Order: sequence, then structure tokens, then C-alpha cells
Amino acid sequence: MTGQAPVTPRPGTTRPAPLPVRLRSAVEDALGRPAAQQPPWRDATAVRRVRAVLERVEEVVRVEEVDRLRARLAAVADGAAFLLQGGDCAETFAAATERHIAGTVGTLSHMAATLTSGGGLPVVTVGRIAGQYAKPRSAARDAQGLPSYRGDIVNAPDASPEARVPDPDRMLRAYVNSSATMAVVRALTATAPHGPGGPHLPDGGFYTSHEALLLDYERALLRAVGDAGDGPALYDLSAHFLWIGERTRQPDGAHIALAGLLANPIGLKLGPTATPEQAIEYVERLDPHHEPGRLTLISRMGSARVREVLPPIVEKVSASGHPVIWQCDPMHGNTERCGGFKTRHFDRIADEVRGFFAVHRALGTHPGGLHLELTGGDVTECLGGAQRLSGADLCHRYETACDPRLNGAQARELAGLVAELVRGAA
Repeated sequence: MTGQAPVTPRPGTTRPAPLPVRLRSAVEDALGRPAAQQPPWRDATAVRRVRAVLERVEEVVRVEEVDRLRARLAAVADGAAFLLQGGDCAETFAAATERHIAGTVGTLSHMAATLTSGGGLPVVTVGRIAGQYAKPRSAARDAQGLPSYRGDIVNAPDASPEARVPDPDRMLRAYVNSSATMAVVRALTATAPHGPGGPHLPDGGFYTSHEALLLDYERALLRAVGDAGDGPALYDLSAHFLWIGERTRQPDGAHIALAGLLANPIGLKLGPTATPEQAIEYVERLDPHHEPGRLTLISRMGSARVREVLPPIVEKVSASGHPVIWQCDPMHGNTERCGGFKTRHFDRIADEVRGFFAVHRALGTHPGGLHLELTGGDVTECLGGAQRLSGADLCHRYETACDPRLNGAQARELAGLVAELVRGAA
């Protein structure tokens, strides 16, 4: 496997059946709502052509894997397990190599082993991998005046007007790389050694996730499966777990509406502007049946705000009776600039995690998970940690396509800190 994957997807062994009329109508209604952060495609016919191809291909993940994850996340919601989620801020086609994939899987597996042994709870491990190719942006143009880079699934990072033109054919390449990455992940998790000398893969398994941002891609990988009392269920088989980001969580928007139709476990990012009233509206829409583990609320408040903003949200949601998972993303609220680089400081990341645990300890709720941007590589993108990386170090190996990631050593260090917090909260 290399970063230069072919762009012709392999058809499935059997052609997926069209969505039943009921589900097709519901999907069209959801996608007819306002949709933030979508690329300004120039050729609508090309987009439809690409979607038609993806509607016929083999799915990236399997239904039984999604169902298995739902069951394991129910244990997290019940306080009997911990959810570890992490990987690249934005995957790139060039980095879709066995070595890079193994580095991410190995780092998460090492962290899971630390959390299991030190924290005393089983760990469910979910990678930001095999599909994390789309990125929301705060502005339509970057500092150079070029259209913003929106992830390899949309355009290229090269600083030229031609590279930044949204190209729907890149969705095909994202699918091919996601499928190939999934095959490598399955091979690694099936054959990796256990115990000293190799990564320990917990019984909770290893699953994939990405932000369900690019709606043209997600809709093409929807599949109707089973025949329950009210008809088949709707799965997005681009990943096991999908989340809605801070910039696309408009209550009446297309992202929330589509997520509400899916049988996949769903995550929702909540930043410092989120209110308890909004949180209740989200959980009622996304978890109407009070299903344990169906919905993960991912707080990304920043170390300075988490102790203030999070408690009333937790109290309100807990009082509603919805058995959600509470997960901490300590990365996005702690971004800063240093010498022209976007970075994050390990101390503030750790402080937000401590604040998250303190809030739940005070309220008697379960601090159920951690959501990180990380890599197994020895990059220099985040400051601090035991390596004491400084601003002068950032230029040495700053390799991210978008936001700064913890390197392998920093990620493992944070896992040790979190294991102590998990043990203390048990």
C-alpha cells in the first residue's frame, strides 16, 4: 500500500440494494436542510457521477462491527468501560502507508494497555483513521488569499489556485485509501503480539471513526440493513463511529438531521459556547430511545473554560435520563500560535483533562472517554511534555496537514496521567 492509491474503486461482490422509499425520503429531507462547511463544487454532474460509483462499491466497514461497537459503548455509558479515541487531525493520501497506520494503531494500543492496567477499566479503542479526510475551516480563504484547504477528499494543500479547486474525483481516492487502510488495520489487530515486546490490543477491539462532514461522500455510503419491525436500519458504512463537529452542529442543519437517522454510534462536539438547553435539544434528537452508548458528547471547552461551562451541561443532560457517554477533547480548545506555527501545549491539554475529571467527580457522573489528535511519529507539533519541546523545536518535524498532534511519546505520557485519573474516579 502506498499513498498513491488507484482511483478506481472495487465494486462490491453484490450490488447494494437501493434505499427503501421510506429511508430515501428521510435522507433527502435531511440533506435538503442547510449544510455548513460543504465545498463549492464547480460541476454538479461530476459530483452525481462520483456518488453513483460510491453507491455501488463494497463498504469500508461491516455492519456486524458497527453493532459490536454499539454494544461495547453501552458499557462505557454504564460506567463499566472507557473510550479512547485518537489519530490524525486530517489523514492525507500521501501518508496512507503501512508504517504510518501501524504507528497510529500501535500508539493507541499502547495507550489502551496503560489505561486498562493503570485505570482498572476495559478500554474501547477507536481510531481517527480510515476516513478522516475532510476538515472544516474557519474561513473560506487562507492567509495567502487562496481557497482554504478542506482536506484531501476535497482539494490539495499545495499553495496554488489550481490545487485548491474542489475536485469530486478525490472522493473516490479517499474511499480507496480508506478501504486499504481498513484492511491494514484488520491485519494489524488480528496478528499483533500481546504483552511485553508488542502492542496489547484490548478485548474491546479496534474501531474506526471520522467526522461526518462531507455530505456527498457520507450519503453515498449509506446502506439499508436488516428488517426490524419498522423496516431496515440505515447505516453509514464509511466508518464504525461518526461525529458531528463544532462548526456543523446547527440544530436544524443537515448534519444533525442525517446523524439522527443512522444506526451508527454518533459523537457530537460541544465547544465553550454550547448551552445546557442546546445539549438537551441535541440528545433528544440524536438519542430519542434513550439507548446507552448511542450518543457521545465530546466536550472541547479549553482548559480555562471546562470547569465553568461543562457542569451545567452535565447536570441538565443527566437529569434528562439520556445515558450518554461523556468524552473529553482537550486539543481544540487549547490551540495557540507560536512563531508562526499553530500549536498546543501539553500542560494545557493535561489541565483540561484534569478539569473534565474534576467536573464529573463532583457531579457523580462517569468521565467516560478521551478524544485526541495524535500520531505515532516523532513529530514536533505540540509544546511541552517530558521531552520539553519548545517553540524553537516546532520547525524540526512539523508535518501535520492541518492541526498540531501529540507525538507518540506525548500521547503515551498523557495516557499515564489519565490512567491515574480513571483509577481515582472509579
